[in-house]
Amino acid sequence: MASSDRSSEDAAPLETSRARHERVTDDEDGQRIDNFLIKRCTGVPRSHVYRLIRKGDVRVDGRRVKQTRKLVAGEQVRIPAIRVQLNEEVSVPDKLAAAAGKAIVFEHPDFLLVNKPAGIAVHGGSGLAFGFIDAIRQSLQEPKLELAHRLDKATSGCLLIGRSLKANRQLQDLFRQRAISKRYLALVNGRWPEEVSLVDARLKKNVEQAGERRVTVDPEGQEARTRFAIRQRYTQATLMDVELDTGRTHQIRVHARHTGHAVVGDTRYGDNNANTRFRQAGLARLYLHSSELAFDWQGERIAVTAPVDAAWEKSLAVLERQR
Repeated sequence: MASSDRSSEDAAPLETSRARHERVTDDEDGQRIDNFLIKRCTGVPRSHVYRLIRKGDVRVDGRRVKQTRKLVAGEQVRIPAIRVQLNEEVSVPDKLAAAAGKAIVFEHPDFLLVNKPAGIAVHGGSGLAFGFIDAIRQSLQEPKLELAHRLDKATSGCLLIGRSLKANRQLQDLFRQRAISKRYLALVNGRWPEEVSLVDARLKKNVEQAGERRVTVDPEGQEARTRFAIRQRYTQATLMDVELDTGRTHQIRVHARHTGHAVVGDTRYGDNNANTRFRQAGLARLYLHSSELAFDWQGERIAVTAPVDAAWEKSLAVLERQR
């Protein structure tokens, strides 16, 4: 009688990794240790990752941590030797994979620039089986693709993806050196004041509140500068061109709120009453879009623009009719 269990010949091969230290990048600043490990330990069950943390096998700057610990850029994470299952692939629905492939707006031998839709996380974790990066890998059949930076799930627009570990490290270095120009479109509540073009207010991450990461303006926080320019005024909102001098977590959203004109649809830092009013008019997303990335790459100037989608354009048409 045949056994229902898989034989050793059928089982996926295993490989024991070596213990190693990984540096937390600027883009990973604020990420939970469990999600950090899950990303780096492909093929390792989540339950095993959590067990390693509880046992103290995972250390951050030499210290034991809890699974909810938020990492800080520059910290060193010790990842112990782990038996890793090879060739385990994340399965992404074909429809999403096809859409991800069509989202590419610029292709280079070393990297891709894609126009990420709103509402899709860039990577799996925190209960998500897969992310946009998995969809791109599946669509292009390029398993070595890696995120050079991150966008929030609710934010759309330019996402830079390295096609090799070497290229990705170089791209991340450019972000750390602030050598990549980042421009956004943001629709904010109310009438943005003409005299406000630069918000220079330090930002500090708070402890976890109700399961969410909160960032506040605080003189003891990290330096943060955001440049705002009015593109179009509407009766109840203002469309802004935004440029980042620094790249802090939730920087645009917190700085916009700091001026009294939160990004429309921002459920974390926004105005609940205003958001309700906008939703009733059909504006039901976070209106923040990464519109352009520009940088120098091996003597070539790269400047890529990602257009907003039809739903965004339709929302602006609704606001135009209300004028």
